[in-house]
Amino acid sequence: MITWADFEKIDIRAGTIIDVQDFPEARNPAYKLTIDFGNLGVKRSSAQITKLYTKDVLLHKQIIAVVNFPPKQIANFFSECLVLGVLGNNKEITLLYPEQAVENGSKIA
Repeated sequence: MITWADFEKIDIRAGTIIDVQDFPEARNPAYKLTIDFGNLGVKRSSAQITKLYTKDVLLHKQIIAVVNFPPKQIANFFSECLVLGVLGNNKEITLLYPEQAVENGSKIA
């Protein structure tokens, strides 16, 4: 169990994917994402979402991410946020995203 104070430390925001690149150096199939978080700026993330999403579908898609983790090195890439999704039975990730368009950087409450 975590406390409410623990949960309040997590900064979860909406952002829009502005670039998607293949990530052949990753151990598991992944994309390199560049995400616009409005006033928080642009952050990059590695995401293992290749089973359900093509690059074309991801470009300009709004997503939900944790933005206050320290950067994590994955192969030769530094991931600056954690894109959130639901883990399926076959380890495929279904992205979480706003039902309606929201302002980039909007805080999840």
